Amino acid sequence: MNNLHHSPPFLSYAQVKYIGSEVARGLWGIKYTRRPVDHMVGVAKNLPPNKVLPNCDLTVSVTGVQLEIISPKASINNWSHPIDTISYGVQDLVYTRVFAMIVVKDDSSPHPYDVHAFVCDSRAMARRLTFALAAAFQDYSRRVKEAAGDDQIDTITPARQKFAIDLRTPEEIQAGEMEQETEA
Repeated sequence: MNNLHHSPPFLSYAQVKYIGSEVARGLWGIKYTRRPVDHMVGVAKNLPPNKVLPNCDLTVSVTGVQLEIISPKASINNWSHPIDTISYGVQDLVYTRVFAMIVVKDDSSPHPYDVHAFVCDSRAMARRLTFALAAAFQDYSRRVKEAAGDDQIDTITPARQKFAIDLRTPEEIQAGEMEQETEA
């Protein structure tokens, strides 16, 4: 039996299409990924016939997210986002095959957050990537706590960014958004 596809839960690999990135207005939450994802998907759906989304290998590991463009060839064909620069990950609630994450670029920038979005072959794949990122966050949190010592007070420092993952299903997220709207 081939163990290549039976990765540990803190590591996931998928072939995806890179939709792109857009500025996010906040650090974490579906409210900061929804509009950018809508815009990027709209642009992608209206690409001319001679333009295609890049096919990529996406790997989520305890160290972060690595992306390698397989085709078409590009001048920059791979990059990575260390786990401590990713603040949020989610399976989109409208486009359920889309996995999106917020990356913190530079705190001094007027727009320090970017949403990166990827279209997966299935809803299950988008969900698996979300769970893999959650496991990577847990591992990172454990390593930071071990390095700081257990008696350390839980404070946010530049080296210890907060991060979040939304593990609710798209239907559960949508129900939660509806509840918030009706309460307002």
